[in-house]
Amino acid sequence: MSARPNVGGEVLPMRHVQIAPLRALRAVKKLADDPDDLPQVFTIIESLSFDTLYRLGDGFRRTDEGRRLLRERPDIVDVLADRGALRRFPDGSLARAYLDFVEREGISADGIRDAEALGEKLGPPAPEPLDWVQRRMRDTHDLWHAAVGYSGDVLGETALLAFSLAQTFNPAIALIVGVGLLKTATGADGGRAARRTIVDGYLRGRRAAWLAGQPWETLLALPLDEVRRRLALDAAPDYVRIRSADLRAATA
Repeated sequence: MSARPNVGGEVLPMRHVQIAPLRALRAVKKLADDPDDLPQVFTIIESLSFDTLYRLGDGFRRTDEGRRLLRERPDIVDVLADRGALRRFPDGSLARAYLDFVEREGISADGIRDAEALGEKLGPPAPEPLDWVQRRMRDTHDLWHAAVGYSGDVLGETALLAFSLAQTFNPAIALIVGVGLLKTATGADGGRAARRTIVDGYLRGRRAAWLAGQPWETLLALPLDEVRRRLALDAAPDYVRIRSADLRAATA
């Protein structure tokens, strides 16, 4: 595959497009039936991201820190999976906020990898270094939760994806956010509060620094408030959580 160099010495493939609309639509139906079916999220992303990975890789190339990350390609799961080490970070740090999030939600850094492995594969892995960019986005997702302030409920996930949509303009993410808007349109107000939370997530993403290219490994030790200031993140939102069980009860 042809490639082009950049000033930092890294190369990106000239073209990498992910598009399989029928696969995406099948996965959307399954996700609408079960919002907790995480492998379907990965199937949609792999099927309908178009050139998003390339654009993300190009974004990394545009900063010194991003070029360093592309060269070194660290595996942050090695850090995030060590809960004993995370617990030794100071109270109030990003590391402890992340640890609180994954323990509260009953998830793990390895678990999100396992969920992706269960998704339907479009073809061979993305070419280097876009394969690393893809893994980086997957492996830092729950760090985004901790930094941005959304919980792991259906509404919190949708709001964070709306935030991500504002930062990446990924068509697959837009489709998933659309499903989330439909699924959360419940309650006495017809879903207006949920829609406001999701739209606010998008607007916060537009205002914030570009989270994809952040050196999360070095941010873990910092106080969460300082991380949020550095990344131009507004105060964590206050919203009423919506779990999958709530959605099932509403439609029963």
